Amino acid sequence: MAPDEAGTEEHSVRQMLPSLFASGDGARAWKVARAAAYGAGLGAVAGIFRTLGPLHDAGSASERVLQIASAAVAFALLGAGAAVLRNFIARRFIWPKLR
Repeated sequence: MAPDEAGTEEHSVRQMLPSLFASGDGARAWKVARAAAYGAGLGAVAGIFRTLGPLHDAGSASERVLQIASAAVAFALLGAGAAVLRNFIARRFIWPKLR
């Protein structure tokens, strides 16, 4: 590959996966706690939609709170897991190439 083609290819990959590459500020890891908090927030909203939506089962308030909390915990784990996986991939494969 010619140097200009390699630069073009690298640029297109950077456009597709911007979070894996260092910005002008340098390489930074995602904060796992922040990702878990955002996931918990999204999960709580999803749980609220599920329990208060038109297709919900008529249940007690404690069942609804349990469903909302379980959705929040599940989404928090997904968010934290995504952040851990992204940090692992970036530290192992991407950031060593930048040094």
